[in-house]
Amino acid sequence: MPVAVGHVCAACAASVGARGVGLTLARGRGRDEPVCSVGPGTDELEEMQFTLGEGPAADAAARRSPVLVADLAGPESGHRWPMFARAAARHGVRAMISVPLRAGAIEVGVLSAYLTERGVLSDDRVADVLVYADAAMLLVLSAADGIATGQRTSTGNGFDERRAEVHQAAGMISVQLGVGVEEALVRLRAHAYAQDRRLVDVARDVVERRLRFSRDATVDTNSDIPSPGKEEDR
Repeated sequence: MPVAVGHVCAACAASVGARGVGLTLARGRGRDEPVCSVGPGTDELEEMQFTLGEGPAADAAARRSPVLVADLAGPESGHRWPMFARAAARHGVRAMISVPLRAGAIEVGVLSAYLTERGVLSDDRVADVLVYADAAMLLVLSAADGIATGQRTSTGNGFDERRAEVHQAAGMISVQLGVGVEEALVRLRAHAYAQDRRLVDVARDVVERRLRFSRDATVDTNSDIPSPGKEEDR
């Protein structure tokens, strides 16, 4: 079986004793997307950072340098990432190591390790995450479609399907509002944030026509019944 990013995430989690490990790929212009995770709650935390643009992984991508957080429950983390820090606490995550994947000027993504104990960021543990980040980067870069061969079957966490659903929803919102897909994705993320809902759940409502975005800045939650003056989704 080919080695895939799912294997790298699992091996990293086992090596550093992490509750979970997640990989987010850089799609450009603020469109970073989680593509792989192992461990309970990791997919939700990865997705939340993508939705909010808030968290150690988001900072690692923006700064292009590792972000090491020894205490996510501390006041500094609460001030820096208020929504994410609370979510991490709910999942029992107390510390994080987020490492950007870069090859020269190429921004590949971020690998994050989610830890259950505070103050456990030893040099050896950080070094191990850096090694696995390099391995993940090589797999991503070597794959013809941007994801290592076998990743879809090896991770088994449904990220591919959820990502497709989010982009399908963004396409529908683009038509509804008459805006570009990137702006539609921003609107979708903003709505999920405002409603304190997971991005994929809001996207599913749009795709299944329970939710429709209107040009007058309102959101129609009965969009399966066309409103006067509105054009039904195709």
